[in-house]
Amino acid sequence: MCGIVGYVGNDNCRDIIIDGLKKLEYRGYDSAGIALIDKGSIAVRKQKGKIENLERAIAGEKLYGTTGIGHTRWATHGVPSDENAHPHSNQDESIAIVHNGIVENYVELKEWLMAEHGIHFKTETDSEVIAQLIGVLNKGCLEDAVLAAVDKMKGAYAFAAISKDEPGKIVAFRKDAPLIAGLGKGCNFIASDIPALLKYLDKIYLIENGEMVICTPEKIQIMDQKKNPIKRDVLQVTWSLEDAEKEGYEHFMLKEIHEQPKAIRETLMRRLDDDDQIKLDGISLTLEDLENFNKIYIVACGTAYHAGLVGKYAIEKMARVPVEVDVASEFRYRDPFVDDKTLFIAISQSGETLDTLAALREAKRKGARVLSIVNVVGSSVARESDDVFYTWAGPEIAVASTKAYTTQLVCMYLIALYMGKLKGTISKEYYAEMIAELKAIPEKVEKIIEKAGEVEELAKFLYNRDQVFFIGRGIDSAVAYEGSLKLKEVSYINSFAIAAGELKHGTIALMEPETIVIALASQDRLFDKMYSNIVEVKARLAHVVSIAKEGNTKIEQESTEVIYIPNCADEVTPLLTVIPLQLFAYYVARERDEDIDKPRNLAKSVTVE
Repeated sequence: MCGIVGYVGNDNCRDIIIDGLKKLEYRGYDSAGIALIDKGSIAVRKQKGKIENLERAIAGEKLYGTTGIGHTRWATHGVPSDENAHPHSNQDESIAIVHNGIVENYVELKEWLMAEHGIHFKTETDSEVIAQLIGVLNKGCLEDAVLAAVDKMKGAYAFAAISKDEPGKIVAFRKDAPLIAGLGKGCNFIASDIPALLKYLDKIYLIENGEMVICTPEKIQIMDQKKNPIKRDVLQVTWSLEDAEKEGYEHFMLKEIHEQPKAIRETLMRRLDDDDQIKLDGISLTLEDLENFNKIYIVACGTAYHAGLVGKYAIEKMARVPVEVDVASEFRYRDPFVDDKTLFIAISQSGETLDTLAALREAKRKGARVLSIVNVVGSSVARESDDVFYTWAGPEIAVASTKAYTTQLVCMYLIALYMGKLKGTISKEYYAEMIAELKAIPEKVEKIIEKAGEVEELAKFLYNRDQVFFIGRGIDSAVAYEGSLKLKEVSYINSFAIAAGELKHGTIALMEPETIVIALASQDRLFDKMYSNIVEVKARLAHVVSIAKEGNTKIEQESTEVIYIPNCADEVTPLLTVIPLQLFAYYVARERDEDIDKPRNLAKSVTVE
């Protein structure tokens, strides 16, 4: 969750590091800090709250250093405070570190450091243990001390260290948390994620698990834990800093909602040839492979999990293979039945979601074939998968995912159609119909967005309610879960979703006059059943906002308001019904004056369990 930035070069890095930290604000944080090697000592400055607090605190200081590290913290051990903020130092303040992740055995290490070395701890964090360990183990070579510390540590983490005795050097280590190194001109960088560095460079190294990186102004060295050098290809970053800016939109979330037609079109068209045949470049799924699979698992977290629910529907309908969708954080703890006849599909926007990574590794250990759907080239999930299906959403900065979700849906449809066509479980006519439906989606999304003002007006009327219910049947219920999550994430309204048929099994007891119910009714074959559910809640005087296809005037009889989507096949409605739900969440949060792009307690990439 935390953000790490480091610089070593010839310029004063104070503002460079702070600027990089600002580009990582989307990850979620509660404090920020920097450490610079300044005139033979390490100057550490840190503040609880936003980066602006740190900037105000150091505004009058003449901090100068050409080697430094910075951090945005999301609290796991110890409350958010100035003291618990990073960077952390060792006892004599000769070492400073920044850390992302968790040191699982920090209590034992802390007790050992206190008993054997007389160390006095200043914070409640597990991270301070790293600084104190390196300090105790340092015999004059920072990289040796880092490796010695890593030998004693358990957990999932990435950290970077500097030493006042070795200015001009940053040493960092990665274990199950994201870390990159950036190649500048006369300077080099380390960071948690690419946006932190885009202003200064476009060439990076991806650091793998169990690797140490040593940065000096002249070079970047990557080594394994035995100090064997590792040769790594440079990755050229193909998106620009401008891609990560708001471009005139009030919030990144609104910008990214508006970018969905382009993102959907890009994700779709890059996988279709001139004859509309699906080309899975880099994915080698043969008919023999498909016939060998007796089960498919789709495993993900949050929004990606909801995309998996739609994927289950599509694959089962088109490929006729049983699919189980599982929450990644639960998957490996229930000893799932996985073997070499299992296809494991991991979905992750960042490709660094720790729970999804852990589930992926468990599945691989049991012999499963792993196919991942990710948005970030070279991410951990992508690198550890047998096959990778990249979405083309571009950078998504807002914590609440929008365009990543819709592009994940496109990927799921393409995978389902590819499997169905290869197995012969769908006809040529059905395949052609579905491809045509998908190709028409971007323009239909644009039409919904053009009418965003209608959703905005609705939000102005309903923004101050305490709870909202989302209901739907069939594939609509999967979208209802996503709509509810979006509203929770950015507006903090207590919302939840259920399959509409479950109303009578308990939830209808909560229906009171003016209770808001958002009813998804886009499935033609299930409309009569869904209509009956809407009648049930309307009879309890609920305020019903229905989402239906154009031309469905019957639904107006039992709805307070209706939001219409363009006509399309039932199978692909999730790509359209989710758009007004995203807009509703956004406009409600704006009316409530919430921090839309950076909701409290949330982070873009969840890299701790």
